[in-house]
Amino acid sequence: MCLWEVSRLLKLQHIRKQFDEKVVLEDISLEIGTGEIVSLLGPSGSGKTTLLGIILGLTDMDQGKILFNGNDISRVPMNKRGFNIVFQDYALFPNLNAYDNIVYGLRNKKGISKEEVQETIDFLELGPHLKKRISELSGGQKQRVALARTLVTKPKILLLDEPLSALDGVIKESIKQRIQSIAREFKLTTIIVTHDPEEALTLSDKILIINQGQIAQYGTPQDIIQQPADAFVEQFIIRQLQIKRQNIYQLFGAAHA
Repeated sequence: MCLWEVSRLLKLQHIRKQFDEKVVLEDISLEIGTGEIVSLLGPSGSGKTTLLGIILGLTDMDQGKILFNGNDISRVPMNKRGFNIVFQDYALFPNLNAYDNIVYGLRNKKGISKEEVQETIDFLELGPHLKKRISELSGGQKQRVALARTLVTKPKILLLDEPLSALDGVIKESIKQRIQSIAREFKLTTIIVTHDPEEALTLSDKILIINQGQIAQYGTPQDIIQQPADAFVEQFIIRQLQIKRQNIYQLFGAAHA
């Protein structure tokens, strides 16, 4: 059963942000469709985390407009937007067990049944871990608890800040698949901040590449791989992938390159 039935659409128009004398974002415009996974990709200091904060309502923009479902939410405060975020460190409460962390945000939120909470728990396969303390959970389990805590509040848009950065190997691939399943199952538009080109290319429907506060390219992974917009995109993404490919070739031979 799908918990979100209403179609959503997010539009950013000419977003600009400046801190003191430094322009962090300049003329950022894009559209994000229902159920799409979009990664904000760029090197450190490119402005991607600031843009995530502006979408969430955590950071004020200096110029521009944000439209959600045709409504201007540019000045709507964060707690009224209905968006929700999973932070990089998960922000779980160590004094609570997994289940109490999951339902924590529902204390003052009406209209969400125990059945809906259980559906999310089952979807993320957290049943065996509900009574565990946070210190008893693996990295992947903590990530799933953080996702569940966010999903039970029925966010209109899901925001993820570096969701895979603290995970390794098979666990990272498992969480990547979970994120994709969440977007498809719940038709939930998902926006992710990452610095890892491979992660963005294999996880996302579209990627916004930001360089020095400006859009370098916005498109599908295939668009970016086949037609990089400029030298920065080619160096930042294509070159990194070529290096990884070469390393695999050296380790395993041509059959795995």
